[in-house]
Order: sequence, then C-alpha cells, then structure tokens
Amino acid sequence: MATTPNTSKSNVQGLCSRRHLLQSSTYGLATLGAAWLLRQDGLLAADPPQKPLLEPQKFDLLPKSPPKPAHATAMISMFMMGGPSQIDLFDPKPELTKRNGQQFEGDIKFDNAAQASRQIMGPQWRFQPRGSCGMEISDLLPSLGEVADDITLIRSMHSAVNNHFPGFYAMNSGAGVGGCATIGSWLVYALGSETQELPAYIALTHPSGLPIVGGDSWTSGRLPSIYQGTVVRPKEPRMFNLEPPIHLRGEAQRQQLAFLDRLNQQHAQGFPGENELTARMASYELAAKMQTSASEVFDISGESEETIRLYGIDQEVTRDYGTRCLIARRLVERGVRFVQIFNNGQSWDHHSSIATELPKRCREIDRPAAALVQDLKRRGLLDSTLVHWGGEMGRLPTIQVPVGDEGMKKVGRDHNTYGFSMWVAGGGIKGGCVHGKTDEFSHHAVEDLVSNHDWLATVLHQFGLDHHELKFRVGTRNLALVENPAAVVVEKILRTG
Repeated sequence: MATTPNTSKSNVQGLCSRRHLLQSSTYGLATLGAAWLLRQDGLLAADPPQKPLLEPQKFDLLPKSPPKPAHATAMISMFMMGGPSQIDLFDPKPELTKRNGQQFEGDIKFDNAAQASRQIMGPQWRFQPRGSCGMEISDLLPSLGEVADDITLIRSMHSAVNNHFPGFYAMNSGAGVGGCATIGSWLVYALGSETQELPAYIALTHPSGLPIVGGDSWTSGRLPSIYQGTVVRPKEPRMFNLEPPIHLRGEAQRQQLAFLDRLNQQHAQGFPGENELTARMASYELAAKMQTSASEVFDISGESEETIRLYGIDQEVTRDYGTRCLIARRLVERGVRFVQIFNNGQSWDHHSSIATELPKRCREIDRPAAALVQDLKRRGLLDSTLVHWGGEMGRLPTIQVPVGDEGMKKVGRDHNTYGFSMWVAGGGIKGGCVHGKTDEFSHHAVEDLVSNHDWLATVLHQFGLDHHELKFRVGTRNLALVENPAAVVVEKILRTG
C-alpha cells in the first residue's frame, strides 16, 4: 500500500518553522533564550534583507514637505573645480610668511612627486580684515570682503581624497567614486520642486567647456532619472527647440501633445514600475511647459541697469559668470530647488603659474559671487537660499616646480585635501563667522574639522532632512547620500533662533 507523502509546508521547503522548532524542543524556552543572548552579544546573524516592494513606486517632482523644520528651500552651489588655494585666498598664516623659501620639515603628501619640492611658499597676496566681523580675506577677493558679515568661512574642510575626480565625487555625492547621485538629485528626490514649469535641478556650464567629470557632475546615479540635473547652455539659445515650428503652434501643438500623452499612458500601463519610462514621459510634459517659462527666466534684458552693474555683466571679464549668477537667482526665485554653477575643466588647478592664473580666476568670479549674496539678501531670498562657494580640495604650502627652463618662474602648488577652505551663506547659516582652523602651515585641519560627509549632512539638515533617514531602496539595499556613520551636522555654523 502506497504511503501518503507528507506535504506539510516545512517539509516541502526543507526548513523548520517556529512551530516545529518549539515542538522539537519539547516546548522549552532554552532555544529562544539562547537566541536572545546571542543577539545581546552581537553574535546573531543580521536581520534578513527587507522583502521587495510589491507595488510599483511612483516618482514625481511635486513639492513635498520635509519631515523636520527647514531653514532652506533652495540651494545655489558655485563649484570651483580644481582646488582654489586656501593659503592665498582664505587662510592667512604668519608662520608661512616668516618661513617663505625655507624647507618644510613635516610630513607631506604630494600628488605629483616628480615636480614636488619642500620649499615653503607663503601667501603671495596680502590679507586684510573685512566687514565688522574682521574676517581676514585676501586682496584677490575684495568684493567677497563686502559680504563678509553675511558668510561663514570654513577653514577646516578635509576629505583626504587626493585627486580631482574622486575629490569632486566626495564633495558632491558623498562617495569617492563616480555614478552616485549628487546632492542636487537627493534634494529633488526628497522635496520635489516648487515649480512644475522649470527643471527642479539645473547645471549652468562654462562657455569654453564642461567640468572635468562631465555628466557625473549632475547625475542622479541609482535614483530615478527624473531627478538628474538639466544642463543649460552657457550661450543663447540656452535650451534648444523651446519654440515649436510655426505650423505646429497653438491648437495644432496642443492636439498633438494630447495624442502623444494618450499613447504614452497606454504604453506605460503595460510596463508598471518602469522608472525610466515614467521619467521620459515627465520630461516631455515639462518640455511643453518650458516653452514659455524657460524663455522668460533666461532673458535678463528686463533687469535694471543697477543689477547688471552689480553682477559685473557690463564688464568683459565678469560678464559670463555674472550672467550665470544672475540666472541662478532668477531660477530659485521661480521655485527651482537646486542650481550649480561650474567652471570649465579644472581651471582652479594651479600646479603652475599660480602668480598669474589665480588672479585671473578671482577676477572672473569675485564680483558676481558677492553680488549673488547681496542680491538674494535685498530680495528677501537669502534666508531661504543656501549659497555655497568652494572646490574639491585646496593647495599645499610648498612650491611645485614645472618641468622646463622656466620652471622656477612658473611655480604652483600641489593638491591638499587635508585642510582647505570654502564659504557658505544664507539658508540658516551664521554670518560673519569663521569656523575651524588648520595648522600653522595651512596643511592639516586641526580644530573643528568638517569632512565632506559632515558638509553633506549639514546641507540636508538645513532642508529639514535627516541624513540617517534619507534613503532610496534599490533591490534589497538602501542607498544614502551620507553613508558614513561618523558624519555629524556642523551645529556651530548654524544660526539659532
């Protein structure tokens, strides 16, 4: 006689359920007690990964309320790719001036060992107290001195990521590798946008080329592509094809777009949860809305002559950067969440000819950057707009000697990611504040250190977001902008009350 097979669930799967475990233990509690003790001692295996989502998620750019009170609702980042010299711009060191030309005797890490030198080079320009706060800033940045009382100067940045690509990734996306979502994408993912007629995240690039890391500068990484940055051309037309052909304008275009929308919706129903498809459809809808709004926001002809002069747009050397700073103000004024302004390549990377090249870069950006702070403040936007100025690294206190007969005439400085400077303003940040300190050679941050992780955690905090809680689920893993458990919000630079 055939035996009826045992089809209990536990036997079919070859596993033991909790009921069978208790039964085999004669309903004793010893096994449960052992498990509890193992967990208390940290010896129990980690919890199993979360189950996959059963329903497709929907992603959009609609405005969302932050979980905590926010001080900032928009951000403008002026990223100086290449590494501005904190020694010559922000961090005066009498000892460096005193020991100029002598040999540096401490530990030092060179990025370019072939052209390295231990000869100390003090700051090449004078520093003066600026504003009522007395913040010391280089003579290369006189306009920044006019807003010293509105900014916090952080002199203790460090990332220890000693080259440009990973340094930029560390400052902009938290990790030292490419392909990770940038801070702009995370903010848009978490908070959406106050406008549905302009991109939520915009990158303003330089007329002579893109930043060195190209599209990774505004990537959404593993986040849905609806959250990636939109690149705006540095010259007119800043966006192509904003105007439809004459024969499609008006009712003809409206009917065509409605028909395409119906087709897209039918197609999307067959592929639920396809984020790329949803993002593409959203971009088409946004493109139609931008035909009017984008043309208006990039047209600065209606700005007053006084505003044009304030940003230096009436001067050749500051015209480009001044125009992009003014456009950034106009964008956040209309509800754009995040704007980043880039230089070309890594043009602040002064391994050589720092005596002539650093002043050129400063003349291009000093007046426009200060004007941005002044203009936001007088329009009542500075309190809600976080403004950032800085690069991915600083420079060493010793000279770098280029190859060639004229090497000593064209010296520069090598990379330094152990102690460098940047400044921030608005969005709940203190004004007239100097935070942190480097050693007597401006080489290592030694007081109130701010890591790249701390900086990103602080940005999220000002937007009402918790860097521990802001996550994005990819499969069974939760991704985060700040994955370093040691990261902290830099409370000392935040305005209270």
